[in-house]
Amino acid sequence: MNGKQMICSKVDIASENYKKGSYMHYAYSIVNVMKIIINDNQAGFVTKNGRFVKMLRAGKYHFSNALGYKVYIEDMSGELDFEELPYQILEQDSAFKEATVRYEIPDGQLGFVYVNDKLQAFAVQKEYIFWNVFEKYEVRLISTECPEIGGDVTKSMLSVVPVKYYTSVSVGNGEVGLLYYDNVFQRQLEPGEYAFWNDRYKIKCYIIDMKLKELDIVGQEILTKDKIGIRMNVSCTYRINNPVELASSITNLEKQMYTSVQLVIRELTGNYKLDEILELKDTISKEVFEKMQAQQNAFCVEFHSAGIKDIILPGEIREIMNSVLVAEKTAQANVIARREEVASTRSLLNTAKLMDENKTLYRLKELEYMEKICDKVGEISVGGNAGLVEQLGRLAGCAN
Repeated sequence: MNGKQMICSKVDIASENYKKGSYMHYAYSIVNVMKIIINDNQAGFVTKNGRFVKMLRAGKYHFSNALGYKVYIEDMSGELDFEELPYQILEQDSAFKEATVRYEIPDGQLGFVYVNDKLQAFAVQKEYIFWNVFEKYEVRLISTECPEIGGDVTKSMLSVVPVKYYTSVSVGNGEVGLLYYDNVFQRQLEPGEYAFWNDRYKIKCYIIDMKLKELDIVGQEILTKDKIGIRMNVSCTYRINNPVELASSITNLEKQMYTSVQLVIRELTGNYKLDEILELKDTISKEVFEKMQAQQNAFCVEFHSAGIKDIILPGEIREIMNSVLVAEKTAQANVIARREEVASTRSLLNTAKLMDENKTLYRLKELEYMEKICDKVGEISVGGNAGLVEQLGRLAGCAN
């Protein structure tokens, strides 16, 4: 009987002296007397012929089973677990009503169970009856009329609520949240932590990343105006600037923008020859950026840059271009070499004219060369008949 005790024991006292006469009724009563002991932490529910009589507190009692009495004993702790009689009948007894407390949780509200002013549990039932003798029980109600969980519900309270009762939302830095009740847009959520009750609406929140993003189109094949097939790598940077419109009107944003950039690149580069594309790469990139800016409102974004990163030529074209480059550089080197030769010859001619016109300069030039010769010769023998300079000049073949 779920921990309850029903006392219906009999005292077997019988004697031949009590079977007859005026003592028969007395003996029958003695045989059917119940002795009831209720402890300090218990209460007893007395019924007579199935009807509630009263509640008993701690003590020793006697009842006659023959007269239809039964006593049910319950511990006075926690939630009342007495199912034999409904609360509406038990509450008519003043002792019972004083020892218990009853809470009902109406629709549109949720309850939290506190024991001695300390949070114990979330109230999952609509009705509670607690013993309120040794511990103070209380159910505090929270309204769910407003779906968003406010400051009256602390983190510790929310930690005891089963997750099926609420929806939590986390919006990070550089993000916005789009909040919907039953698929109807409500408002944008700034970065932070949010929670919403599930009992009235179906809660949804879409997180939109508002940070700067990059879109790469890799290996895009293009046919130039002179019918040469090339490949391009194109890069764009953009930022979402209208998240509400984006969520309601566009599916798969990056795929749609990818296709749009492809079409723009093909349209623009198809008007140029290969040489022009290589020469006007920056100009074409600027045109691509302008074209994408013209379409940005349709995508609910703002483009910050767009342009060509790389141009990849076919193998045979690349070899031809390399050959042309080598030839150009060789021609440039030859021109530079010829220019230096002319400059060197002109310098020698000017020097010769100066020495021819000025004998002293010519003699100084001789001495300069002799100095260089002497630096490279280990030992020189000269006689005493002529001057040192003249003898050195003869050795060098420079004397008159």
